[in-house]
Amino acid sequence: MARYQVILAYDGSGFTGSQRQADSRTVQGELEKALRKVGWSGRSVLMAGRTDTGVHASGQVAAFDLDWAHENGQLLKALNAELPPDLAVRRLFPAGADFHPRFDAVSRTYRYRLFSDPLRDPLRERFAWRVAVPLDGDALKRNAELFLGTHDFAAFGSPTSEKGTTVRTVTISEWRKRLDGEWQFEVRADAFLYRMVRRLVFIQVSLSQGKCSVEDVRSALSKQARLTAGLAPAHGLTLVNVEYGSR
Repeated sequence: MARYQVILAYDGSGFTGSQRQADSRTVQGELEKALRKVGWSGRSVLMAGRTDTGVHASGQVAAFDLDWAHENGQLLKALNAELPPDLAVRRLFPAGADFHPRFDAVSRTYRYRLFSDPLRDPLRERFAWRVAVPLDGDALKRNAELFLGTHDFAAFGSPTSEKGTTVRTVTISEWRKRLDGEWQFEVRADAFLYRMVRRLVFIQVSLSQGKCSVEDVRSALSKQARLTAGLAPAHGLTLVNVEYGSR
């Protein structure tokens, strides 16, 4: 019996999130179905984290134990042959027997995509949030730095457990504009609260439109003061990487 680590990519549009649910189509559920077809008899795969309904991934991490008598490349091909078109194993390699994709992670990186256009654009809107009014790009770039460092992000998300802390350390928080006019927000932290990235994006867009102030955000970070309610849509968000330290 060996433990394997896999890197998953998926289009979240057709999934009710990544975590297995009894009556819904999920990433974990589809992966476990594929694994059973190649001889897996475990109860549950391990996941690096939970993504919400509609959220995508290019670097989700999972792990499982399996008796496999062939080369790793053959297991990769066998799994992808059984997985649906909107979910794929991009990489597969052996892991230590005690490796846990969630608890061993030292940081996670997300990317959020959006663009400004008063008219609907169905193809672009599958993976990016269309903001109908113009955006102040300079404000986006400038205000992203507000979130760097260690803060109590209680105003930006919910803890991942009943008594969990809402303190997180953000090491990357920046916006970049592509040649096609799309804006991408990249954020890396030691961990994230539930819906934290979507909340960060929503507040930054609100800042760029003058709907809240920098002082409001600073107060929310230092005193957990309330901010304008709202979340950026899930379909603009992608989990791009989970990092691990040396073991």
